[in-house]
Amino acid sequence: MVGLPGFGFLRNLIERRSLLYQMVRRDFERRYVGSMGGWLWGLLQPLILLLSWTFVFHWCMQMEVPPGQGTRNYTVFLFTGYLPWMLFNETVLRSSMSLLENANLITKTVFPSEIIPVSVFLSSLINHALTFLIAVAACIYFDGGVSLFTWMLPIYVVLLGLFAIGISWMVAAFQVYLRDTAQVVTVLLTFWFWITPIFIDLERVPERFRFLLVFNPLSFLVRAYRDRMLTSRTPDWGELALLTLWAATAFLAGGLIFKQLKKGFADVL
Repeated sequence: MVGLPGFGFLRNLIERRSLLYQMVRRDFERRYVGSMGGWLWGLLQPLILLLSWTFVFHWCMQMEVPPGQGTRNYTVFLFTGYLPWMLFNETVLRSSMSLLENANLITKTVFPSEIIPVSVFLSSLINHALTFLIAVAACIYFDGGVSLFTWMLPIYVVLLGLFAIGISWMVAAFQVYLRDTAQVVTVLLTFWFWITPIFIDLERVPERFRFLLVFNPLSFLVRAYRDRMLTSRTPDWGELALLTLWAATAFLAGGLIFKQLKKGFADVL
């Protein structure tokens, strides 16, 4: 399995973990350099989002949570489902331009370019951890605590990471050759967001459109986050196996495409 492109990259990343650490640190610091608030801005944005949703959906619209979700607070229901999407969206969007932004490293040195989208994911994972703490605080405040199954979320984070990195390798490589890729990705992610069951309930989707949600890997992750944080339901092992298949497929496909296209990066950049 190590010989496959995605897992070959993974082996290289492990061997270059010191370089990966430096890239993650560089990316995280670059995002907040010169800012008075520093990394606290990464905490403030989801906090404002949580407060805004509370005002709009809980106080003004008084939206009700679908039955069996483990919470009666619509804001908590939304926010816990939004967590995996936020990490996936940030990783893919920022990765789409990451190779162009680091063109000097790729063209002037013998540099493992596949490490760049991975460092973007790990940097985004820091913000994800901060946002997760806000979600836990919201669960404690509104519902008195989180589920005992919350400890299982790292399993889903790993699968989300494999899926997001695989997609990121693809879009980052395509962007080098087709400079409209980032704009196309932005449009596709907007559509993808609205067919992910964050704001919508699968039961209310017309039958002829349900396949869009059923075959959406992010649907499994949204449900998993909500179930692990809010309910005492045990994992659906069938869904977990299917999600693992999606993650492995995206990771391998992304690795294969990146490996083929990286040969011309130095010339094009």
